[in-house]
Amino acid sequence: MTVAAAPDGAPLVAKGDTVTVHATGIVQETDKKFWSTKDPGQKPFTYQAGVGGVITGWDQGLLGAALGETRKLDIPAPEGYGARGFPAWGIPPNGGLFFEIEVLSIKGKGPEL
Repeated sequence: MTVAAAPDGAPLVAKGDTVTVHATGIVQETDKKFWSTKDPGQKPFTYQAGVGGVITGWDQGLLGAALGETRKLDIPAPEGYGARGFPAWGIPPNGGLFFEIEVLSIKGKGPEL
């Protein structure tokens, strides 16, 4: 995992938070982009952190990320789509993934940050 500069004192992603991100995913084996929220017609992605709503590598890799931070995740197949892959997106069985994810907002138990 690579971490770009995060603002000092920024809120951090915690289990159960609702997080909105920009994300781009690339298949390691082919170096092909399979998804990006920055592509035309796409919008930022929102999910609940740490509860299994996204692939394990992403779910665990963003815990502790700061608001405004960009993380680059290197996700092995067992923490991605595993032996089944995700053929519709061009992810082969046992394919590894690279993700670049920017934290746009974090909503925890308090007001949206």
